[in-house]
Amino acid sequence: MPEQPRPDWDPRSASVQSDQIGAYDTMRKRCPVAWSDYQQWTLFRHADVMAALEDHETFSNAVSAHLSVPNGMDPPEHTPYRKIIEPYFSADAVARFEPVCRNIARDLATRLPREQSVNVVNQLSRPFALHIQSAFMGWPERLHKPLEEWVRKHHRATLAGDRSAMADIAREFDGYITEMLNARRQPGVPAPDDVTSSLMQETVNGRRLSDPELVSLMRNWTVGELATIAAAVSILLNYLAHHPALLDELKNNPDQLPAAIDEILRLDAPLISNRRVTTRAVTVGGRTIPAGERVTLLWASANRDEAVFGEANTYCPHQNADKNLLYGAGIHVCPGARLARMELRVIMEEVLAQVQATAPDESQPPVRARFPGGGFDQLNLRFR
Repeated sequence: MPEQPRPDWDPRSASVQSDQIGAYDTMRKRCPVAWSDYQQWTLFRHADVMAALEDHETFSNAVSAHLSVPNGMDPPEHTPYRKIIEPYFSADAVARFEPVCRNIARDLATRLPREQSVNVVNQLSRPFALHIQSAFMGWPERLHKPLEEWVRKHHRATLAGDRSAMADIAREFDGYITEMLNARRQPGVPAPDDVTSSLMQETVNGRRLSDPELVSLMRNWTVGELATIAAAVSILLNYLAHHPALLDELKNNPDQLPAAIDEILRLDAPLISNRRVTTRAVTVGGRTIPAGERVTLLWASANRDEAVFGEANTYCPHQNADKNLLYGAGIHVCPGARLARMELRVIMEEVLAQVQATAPDESQPPVRARFPGGGFDQLNLRFR
């Protein structure tokens, strides 16, 4: 076995975790292709991340030892599964779901307390993500609390690199989904007409999706939806609390919201990274990455690369839109991007319609999420 390089950094150090975005900005300039015991190889620059996304034969998505549909698959295996899920995120499907999403968003926005400190993570961001994911999938409300705690445990185990805990947490989620699948198959009990029931009827390569495939698919959707939507809402509200002129502009011109949302989330990533594994030796940024090595594509750095976007903190939505990797690129570009954009637009429309202004609560400093999460674990704002 070849000798491993000396670590260039420690992604789990207190200094990195206390300010992930700032630490990644520093690493992008100091050591843009870095090795660590935890992540193995990490790519910080936009050009290097794009090269990996466009070369899926060298940078494989088959990074998990467990079934991962379709995220952990490469062509040709990936292709039929991707075709199955894309219609669920079509323009028509998203338009049909928008009124449901808006009712959830409006209910949460109208209940935001005024003139007092509000932890928006607990009172808005996470409840919104849980409610819309459950509504989209057709899942019962009783799953909200278990799913919320499940996401937290998943993040803790991932940060710790605890493979045993991660396996236990995956089995816990599998149990929730398997129970729902079995309930829908009970004789004499009509299955609800929803996304979960539709997925149970899907076929791939001439056969129905197996239960392990269904569970894996729904697990991947849920992790992505609950974590990133919740993170995105808190990031957006935090940014507007610190940029009141932009908040006023968006209140008066809500048609600018889609571009503003994408740009704010480029500046402050709700999804920090994704993984790949090399199928052959490859040179990136002057460093040779051997075959079989794990590679982290760091969205939170690539989307702030000065070589592409200019000064890292400059807000310029129209200039930066074409290079924004918020939803990835290549054959694994996020299939749910249209749905996510609608959900974020709707929650921000409803919040801006309800509140006149917002500001940080200086007496309660925000608590940033730790890798692999983006956004905040606690964010106290005041609304009026």
